[in-house]
Amino acid sequence: MRRRFIARRFIITFCLVAAFWYITSGKTFMSIGHLPFSTGEMPKFDSPLHLTEADADQAYDTEEQNNISVYKHVLPAIVNVTSTSVSYNFFYGEVPQQGQGSGFIVDKEGHILTNYHVIEGGREIEVTVGDKRRYPAKVVLRDKADDLALLQINATNLTPVVLADSKNLQVGQKVYAIGNPFGLNGTMTKGIISAIRSVRGPEGNLIDNAIQTDAAINPGNSGGPLLNFHGEVIGINSIIATNPNDQVEQNAGIGFAIPINTAKAVLQDFSQYGRIRRPSLGIVSLPVGPDLASQMGLAANAGVLIQRTLPGGAADRAGLRGGSEQAYLGNTLIFLGGDLIVSIAGQPVASTQDISDIMNQHRAGDTVQVTYYRGKVKKTVSITLGEAGAQQETQA
Repeated sequence: MRRRFIARRFIITFCLVAAFWYITSGKTFMSIGHLPFSTGEMPKFDSPLHLTEADADQAYDTEEQNNISVYKHVLPAIVNVTSTSVSYNFFYGEVPQQGQGSGFIVDKEGHILTNYHVIEGGREIEVTVGDKRRYPAKVVLRDKADDLALLQINATNLTPVVLADSKNLQVGQKVYAIGNPFGLNGTMTKGIISAIRSVRGPEGNLIDNAIQTDAAINPGNSGGPLLNFHGEVIGINSIIATNPNDQVEQNAGIGFAIPINTAKAVLQDFSQYGRIRRPSLGIVSLPVGPDLASQMGLAANAGVLIQRTLPGGAADRAGLRGGSEQAYLGNTLIFLGGDLIVSIAGQPVASTQDISDIMNQHRAGDTVQVTYYRGKVKKTVSITLGEAGAQQETQA
């Protein structure tokens, strides 16, 4: 009995000592879920893991399929434009500086549309196409007034874009922007048309019917296309609204594109005349709606009120008159008493955008019929359109 007791005590003591040694011998434990194991050994599972994996062939919904289709179709026509200019350091040494933007191929002859401000001041222009080939580019046309530039490269096997009609765009339409923001080539973003409005461009120029969008547009997107849901170009991305307190310009949900109809009119002029001959009435105007027309006591519910005519311009030569009575619309000084234009070339006019659309249908030198009210008297006059030149139609 005593021997059995001693043996039992020995076995218990041995087990305690062994356990103490094992715990203090430097081995630690980790756990995955409820399964502890030593860091020096791989865990052993009694049964294999059963993972749930996605199907090899992804299924895309209709909208995703369209996004992918547009991107694949248009991407070969998108290019990166690098403009190299020269500045001078303190010792009058030349210091090369590079700027980057986007552009898109418009024909198989290698013509490329981009923004004027992308290539402004550039001594050397280089274009990188979708397959990474690089080409020196020749500047064929510079149009500072519309912030447009036409380049040409000597290349083969080019894929041009399809140009849409930007006349009847609607707020709410889905749009895509493809370009090279911050040098990230081939980036596509998506949004809608937020508004159609006239804005000041980066060169201080007025952009009529600018397409406002919430599609993310950042530095480097300039000159790239704004596309409709079918992948057709409706505009050229040009401006972003930024927070003045931000040190780095970046998208704030408000970007603007030049309507493609403006570019088509410029290209048609250049093709026909070898220079730009944008038509102009030569007026400074104020769009008037029903409420404002009622307050002013005008003879029509809507139209464009002439604030002043530009000396020697088309309207001035035809005898149209601007206003002379000063008034304020909010904080804006306006002039009352001028002629109220209600139609041009048989098309109703209720805004400066209407005038811009009609001008895009004509050329400098064309004669159009302008219907207007002088006081309560309705009149019609033939006007020979002048060239916009450095003077453009603006809102007062």
